[in-house]
Amino acid sequence: MELLILIGVIVLLVVIIGVYLWSTYNGLVRLNVRVDEAWSDITVQLKRRADLLPNLIETVKGYAAHESGVFEAVTKARAESIGASTPVDAAVAENHMQTALRSIFAVAEAYPKLQASQNFLQLQGELVDTEDKVQASRRFYNGGVRELNTKVKTFPNTLFVRGLGFGERDFFEVSDAAAIAEPPRVQF
Repeated sequence: MELLILIGVIVLLVVIIGVYLWSTYNGLVRLNVRVDEAWSDITVQLKRRADLLPNLIETVKGYAAHESGVFEAVTKARAESIGASTPVDAAVAENHMQTALRSIFAVAEAYPKLQASQNFLQLQGELVDTEDKVQASRRFYNGGVRELNTKVKTFPNTLFVRGLGFGERDFFEVSDAAAIAEPPRVQF
């Protein structure tokens, strides 16, 4: 009888541990997929912004063709943004992009006819909308990373999750938070 109770307790413990591992693994998979999806959303918005920039540059070039340094900086920042494959790379590219956008809008402020151009105003509005979407995607991504990292670091998960292929993910943090505090805007 005692042996049967001992076997029953052992089976119960194995079942509890199995259910815990199963639940934890599935939770980690869900969080990992959510973080991947959120990163994909960020890359979509960054691509959208990169697609808008050539049109914006061409519009501004028509009015301020002699400002080639500004256009080169925006083009370089665009290429860097498209090439970013990790959150760390994207954060560095984001700093460069914000600086470049401020430069192009500073040039635009010097040209009243440009500020009145319907094409420029439409592109500016789309860019501001895209910047807002980048910020929202970034918050969603960082929230998913926070949940995943918490679950990976929590005891007893920390004992076995790395062996299952799960690890901490990088946050999408920008070193100069003031640079992205708000989308670039043109003051009329």
